[in-house]
Amino acid sequence: MCSLKNKNAVLFDMDGVLYDSMPHHVAAWTRTFADFGMHMAPCDVYMNEGCTGSYTISKVSLEQRGREATAREVEEIYAHKAEIFRTMPEVGIMPGALELMWKVKACGLQILIVTGSGQKALIERVLRDFDGFITRERMVTSFDVSRGKPFPDPYLKGLAIAGVDASEAVVIENAPLGVHAGVAAGIDTIAVNTGPLPDEVLLREGPCMLFHSMPELAGCWNELMK
Repeated sequence: MCSLKNKNAVLFDMDGVLYDSMPHHVAAWTRTFADFGMHMAPCDVYMNEGCTGSYTISKVSLEQRGREATAREVEEIYAHKAEIFRTMPEVGIMPGALELMWKVKACGLQILIVTGSGQKALIERVLRDFDGFITRERMVTSFDVSRGKPFPDPYLKGLAIAGVDASEAVVIENAPLGVHAGVAAGIDTIAVNTGPLPDEVLLREGPCMLFHSMPELAGCWNELMK
């Protein structure tokens, strides 16, 4: 259990935390790899959630074709995935996300988003759906770092933007590799298991606590701040 009493910033992941978007990503990735003669099981999408698209594509290509994807292949494959994602019905805001945002803001904490996503449409939606809580300058996306999660770089960049030390921040993540990245950055990391993976998969990455939904976390937030 970690104390949030002296925190100054909250670094939110996006997919699976602010948006119920992971089922769309699963469908888009599995279809995309099939279209390019490769395979990615739904559980593997969840296990690799948080990585940049280029990292995921190169990893699958290396495992199944014996070589990393070229820069041109990465661009083509990711564009195909993004187009499939774009044509899907609009994803909903994760239940409890706005409630938690209001509570974080009421406590006077800075709010940032740190995501491995490169889905431009969803990134733009954040600015509309969470207007008053977030600006583009306070977002770290796959376009802003060369090494994404599971490396700590995205969260270290988030700390720099917020102007706080790791001890003054808390990360909210739903993905194993995202939890790993937050912990590797030295930040107290709260895991919220909004997907199908067993709790143990998240817990072994070292979060300071685990919740099973955003409403559950939002309901406990004021108590955690004491």
